[in-house]
Amino acid sequence: MTPEPFGARLRRAMDTRGPLCVGIDPHASLLTAWGLNDDIAGLERFTLTVVEALADRVAVLKPQSAFFERFGSRGIAVLEKAVEESRAAGALVLMDAKRGDIGSTMGAYAATYLDEGSPLFSDALTVSPYLGFGSLRPALDAAVLSGSGVFVLGLTSNPEGAEVQRATAADGRSLAQLMLDHVAAENEGVTPLGSVGAVIGATLGDAGVNLAVNGPLLAPGIGAQGATPADLPGVFGAAVGNVLPSVSRGVLRHGPDASGLREAADRLTDEVRAAVPAS
Repeated sequence: MTPEPFGARLRRAMDTRGPLCVGIDPHASLLTAWGLNDDIAGLERFTLTVVEALADRVAVLKPQSAFFERFGSRGIAVLEKAVEESRAAGALVLMDAKRGDIGSTMGAYAATYLDEGSPLFSDALTVSPYLGFGSLRPALDAAVLSGSGVFVLGLTSNPEGAEVQRATAADGRSLAQLMLDHVAAENEGVTPLGSVGAVIGATLGDAGVNLAVNGPLLAPGIGAQGATPADLPGVFGAAVGNVLPSVSRGVLRHGPDASGLREAADRLTDEVRAAVPAS
């Protein structure tokens, strides 16, 4: 049986649960703020609290792989459990690993996150295209087979990104626009939404690129980085209906009580719905 594509599943989740992605970022300062030790026990308590509080209500949970990898194999075991329990509760899981490599190595990354037989199988994966968009082909192909998605770095919210992403390609387009045009080509003709998304920082102001890629636009930067839901129409223009705003500390700082996490997520979802017209 052909799996339902990620884009269709994401569109439904955004329409029913609201367009919000919450990051699971268990860095040391947040563990401390929650009164937890910066160890495996603290990592697991933090992570599963977030999953239990939010996986039944937000559209997407986005674990940041690096914060689990720093604990070695035991941290990866916690990540595997978080992925499994999040998906079981109905949330889509976007693995924030920003993988980017070539050939068989990219294929191995794809097998890790986009193969249904993997313990880290996720609904989508963030990838870096700056070894050339064609280097992503193993991940793009694997995603089609498993009904998963990929989010390609386009214009990121960190200021250093501009020296690469705003650079000019041989044909005069910015590299970011070149990558977005590749994304659009992957999604051409797909309804209701393509499964290849792009990452566009919500803090950019007018992005200055064509965002009509027929795919989801992950928008980090809401909350601690300074952007608000009200900023989204100005950044994304006509494509704002496909935006998936991403927030981490803006929700996570309201822990460790599950009720505080839920209230923060619900409030942000309502603010995004008020700022962004229904698709």
